[in-house]
Amino acid sequence: MRLHVLGCAGAELPKHNMPAFLLDRTLLLDAGTIGTAIDFQEQKGIQDIFITHAHMDHIKAIPFFADNLVTRETGHTISIYSDREVIDILRQHLFNDLLWPDFTRIPSSDQPTMKFIPMKTRVPVQLDKHRVTAYHVNHTTPAVGYLVEDEKGKKIIYSGDTGPTDQIWRACGDKTLDALIIEVSFPNRMTDLALKTGHLTPDLLAKEVLKMKNLPLRFFISHSKPYYMEEIYDELAAISTDYIKILEDGQIINL
Repeated sequence: MRLHVLGCAGAELPKHNMPAFLLDRTLLLDAGTIGTAIDFQEQKGIQDIFITHAHMDHIKAIPFFADNLVTRETGHTISIYSDREVIDILRQHLFNDLLWPDFTRIPSSDQPTMKFIPMKTRVPVQLDKHRVTAYHVNHTTPAVGYLVEDEKGKKIIYSGDTGPTDQIWRACGDKTLDALIIEVSFPNRMTDLALKTGHLTPDLLAKEVLKMKNLPLRFFISHSKPYYMEEIYDELAAISTDYIKILEDGQIINL
């Protein structure tokens, strides 16, 4: 499984892109960044986008990506998956012909640039080379995390944005994950804000780890606020310096 980090930051600043994780060149987990990170040839390879929730930093590249596809006359249709509540938010509040064109009808309803596919949590979606299962997580808006399994048996969980949560860890059962991508947005001194906004700190992460039956083989941190990065890094180091790694934009990791 090839993981390309298009963006992994918890705030948009120079050299810090919004969250988007491209698996095996075709499957995108969240879409805060696309066109500013990969060229159009690579963009055309994306077939499926799985959105964790509808906050702007996780979806903002989709409108421009759709525009790229239709204006370049690719004839390409992107499938966008998420929990039904998330899909309804995108339909009603973004692709509504007011804030942005409804690309589920452009260039035509028969051959749209994108289609929305609601998912049920805990029910896998089978793609050509991947199986994706959504699980509820704890955020301020309807949100899910994803378990992605490839045809070789590799398994990765992406939490999206979450505070302390349970369902996704119960879903792991006795599975050993090849990788976990989990957010840590704030340093420990901002725990109250993290809990109020549905995020984690290093100390809160340590409590989540205790809920896992088996630790993942690789442990990656995303969504950290860049202006607190050094403080978060030092606090994570107190947990583990070798095992827990903070992701960086542009990284390509083979799992």
